[in-house]
Amino acid sequence: MARFFKPEKNKKVEQKHQLITIKRLDHHGDGVGFLDKKPVFVPGTLPEEQALVQLTEQKRQYARGQLIKLDSHATQRVEPGCPVYQQCGGCSLQHLSHEGQVTHKQQTLNELMQKFAGEEATLSAPITDRPWQYRRRARISLQVDKKGALAMGFRARQRSAIINVSHCPVLSEPLNTLLAHLRPCLDGLRGRRILGHLDLIEADNTTVVSLRTTKVLHSDDRQALCHWAETQGCTFYLHQGDGAPERLIGAAPDYQVAGCRLAFQPNDFIQVNPTVNQNMVSQALDWLALEKEDRVLDLFCGLGNFSVPAAKLVGHVVGVEGVQAMVNQAADNAKINGCDNTCFYQADLNSDALEGEWTHFDFTKILLDPARAGAAGVIDFVAQSRASHIVYVSCNPATLARDARVLLDNGYALVKLGMLDMFPQTGHMESMALFKPVTNKRA
Repeated sequence: MARFFKPEKNKKVEQKHQLITIKRLDHHGDGVGFLDKKPVFVPGTLPEEQALVQLTEQKRQYARGQLIKLDSHATQRVEPGCPVYQQCGGCSLQHLSHEGQVTHKQQTLNELMQKFAGEEATLSAPITDRPWQYRRRARISLQVDKKGALAMGFRARQRSAIINVSHCPVLSEPLNTLLAHLRPCLDGLRGRRILGHLDLIEADNTTVVSLRTTKVLHSDDRQALCHWAETQGCTFYLHQGDGAPERLIGAAPDYQVAGCRLAFQPNDFIQVNPTVNQNMVSQALDWLALEKEDRVLDLFCGLGNFSVPAAKLVGHVVGVEGVQAMVNQAADNAKINGCDNTCFYQADLNSDALEGEWTHFDFTKILLDPARAGAAGVIDFVAQSRASHIVYVSCNPATLARDARVLLDNGYALVKLGMLDMFPQTGHMESMALFKPVTNKRA
């Protein structure tokens, strides 16, 4: 007689409230306690706290819970600075003092480096900035409900709903000013139901509002938006349907870094924290120990945030980026700053087979600043380059540690490691690592 596999029914999640002692924070900033030796992840809790928790997810190796009430409070717990902190998905660590956030992020970086790379380093002093009003760009979601009410704000925590926001304490004051004045303008448009989202950006020479719509707006709406932008003295871009973004009002935006002026488009990636970015670029150039005869490779170069400042100090810089529009912008920024010793190439740096003229060049120093997925596609090339200095800038310490293992296995040593608090009040961080050959004849 044949036997057929019959899957077990999903076990019901225990609904009874349970008291848990929080032992530590995980790498995302959630509290971790234990029930019957199984870890339970509870957002909004801190080590040493007694938390009354209701389980929301039960897995074989772990569980997740929702905080119901705290029976005791950690000494580093503070009152969140945002009235919608419990609902909004933008920040996750406002209940932890800023000093505690910095300490936690440094510990996370060191733990992940030990776990994945088997390497421990003395951390350099962290690069920090003010904990509030630091963000120079934000994406604002827009949606009109069935009753015609306009929702304008950020996505809810673990839900797609929009939390209405008229002021955000981590946004710069110029962006909050725009945010406060935008709602009446948008509410008066005929095409409210085709609004998609807004990008708000504080450039060094202007503030930018970029509106995305799913279809073409009525000419009356277009005129109203342009009039509003003129009264606010800001730059206004309109991105309608499948068309390209149009700058209708105001100056093209730019920002300054390391004595260079970098132009950008509203859909280009720029670092959200200008002060930390300034210090990050300065530290990267310092760790690379740049000299006039150096030939520098900047992987994932974007619009030239590192490339252009480096070109002021060395013989030649090659930047490589996956998005052609960013490659073009980086080349333009090099020209703006009088850097004729640069070349920029488009290449898929996540490909298994790297191609292009640049792969045949010899480089003395290498910098890479990949996205969260890391640099798995190009790390072997970097490890075999024989560069005397490799600086890896990362927004994900787990993939940094993973890629570091490749460098360590190919004769490099981790010389410096540092945390950059690019995103206060959140569990995210930037990090920087310096690698040199174990036997370094060039250094």
